[in-house]
Amino acid sequence: MAMGSIRASGDDDDGLDTTPMSEINVTPMVDVMLVLLIIFMVAAPLMTTGVPVQLPKTSAAKVAQAKKPLEVTIDKDGHPSIAKEVFTLETLMPRLKAMAAEDPSQVMLVRGDRDVPYGKIMEVMGLVGQAGFTKVSLIAQSPGAAAPAAPAAAPAAAPASGAAQ
Repeated sequence: MAMGSIRASGDDDDGLDTTPMSEINVTPMVDVMLVLLIIFMVAAPLMTTGVPVQLPKTSAAKVAQAKKPLEVTIDKDGHPSIAKEVFTLETLMPRLKAMAAEDPSQVMLVRGDRDVPYGKIMEVMGLVGQAGFTKVSLIAQSPGAAAPAAPAAAPAAAPASGAAQ
């Protein structure tokens, strides 16, 4: 009951005290809020799907897949390598420049052993940037993967920024 009167001990003529009660019944408000919550939960997925349409068929060729990204791997001793060919920091730069000259928009992935110091990985990333590559990413192992895998072979090794393997 939202408002009501309290029966007094007989101070008035009719025995009623008209002092309002200070209690608020929130049950109807909770019922309305739960109904609104259910309505929004049902309506939200419908708003994101959009209008269903029948797409036309085409005879155009499929778009070619993006090129396989290039990888620079830094082993636990800190030696960089490209495609199992080990380099020093001095011999790495000419190789990176030659690769960047072929296609500077190519994606370059940097893989580093977890025991390699952060500074060594950043040094190699700096060389990759100086060579002319504009798209550089770090590769980290996802928490569910047991062993590192090549990004093209398995989705377990995905490009991530700010983390090294």
